[in-house]
Amino acid sequence: MRRRRLLAAVGAASVGGLAGCGERAPTADDGGGESAGDGGGDGGGDAGTDDRDTATDELPTDWPAGEYADYDATTVAVRTAEGDDVGAVRAAVADTRDKRVLGLSAAPTLPENAGMLFVYDSPQESLTFIMPDMEFGIDIVYVDADRTITRIHNAPEPGPNEDGSEQRYPGSGQYVLEVPYEWTDRNGVGVGDSLSFDL
Repeated sequence: MRRRRLLAAVGAASVGGLAGCGERAPTADDGGGESAGDGGGDGGGDAGTDDRDTATDELPTDWPAGEYADYDATTVAVRTAEGDDVGAVRAAVADTRDKRVLGLSAAPTLPENAGMLFVYDSPQESLTFIMPDMEFGIDIVYVDADRTITRIHNAPEPGPNEDGSEQRYPGSGQYVLEVPYEWTDRNGVGVGDSLSFDL
């Protein structure tokens, strides 16, 4: 059975929208439109620069794969407010509505130091990620337009008699990074740290 993943995005100035897969059709506004265009610069300061000192030899060379093989990928590095690099992942880029709706639902597992970067056209004041039928846990990292982490959720794999549909993980931002479960804990990633990546 194919696992499904729902991504709900509720805009502050709208009635709200629900993007999903299967029999539920997405609404007109899922908080990101059809594509995450160029947006005229994605952040401020040095967060968008590529002068990071992160070891990339530990990043998976076989990700994205499977359903995601044709996705663009980017290296996402995390840096503390003090300028220390604490980790990096190779992320598949979900920058269209369809890619954001699919999320990681087609992935049987997620390699260590791999992830998915959800990209929206503009900052979203209210997003909620929910993950029914997921077979593995993830961390959900909300990131603002300046590429600063605003919220982190450790979202465990649903239990044996659960489908995950009641697991709700709210936040706001222009980007959301999903990484393996407790990756942020293992790497000392926290709110206030910044992301560096190229789109």
